[in-house]
Amino acid sequence: MSDTNAIINIKNLRLRTFIGFNPEEQEKQQDVVINVEIHYPASHLCLTDHVEGALNYKTVTKSIIALVEGGRFKLLEKLVSDVLDICCEHSSVTYAKVTIDKPHALRFADSVSLTLAKRKDAQEA
Repeated sequence: MSDTNAIINIKNLRLRTFIGFNPEEQEKQQDVVINVEIHYPASHLCLTDHVEGALNYKTVTKSIIALVEGGRFKLLEKLVSDVLDICCEHSSVTYAKVTIDKPHALRFADSVSLTLAKRKDAQEA
């Protein structure tokens, strides 16, 4: 049972924030679409329906929303990095990956996105 890995996916979390360094980007909020993948060991407690053994994805999502909606970011890289840090806060997280899309950032493209991932060593957890 200790080999079982739980994976939480938060898909297409649509938020608005100030993102970019051009004057018009700093004056008007833009849409961003966030996708998160979080890995952690699935303990016996969470596999037997005991809340104590699970990572609370609602808490993680609320932290992401507060950061994004309350922040100002010049670079997409900084926003993605900060969201990744939130995803890695829980001590049981072993791996996290965050992709954030900035829709309509380029004239002839649906969006521009950036992905960052982090694997935590056993010593970090």
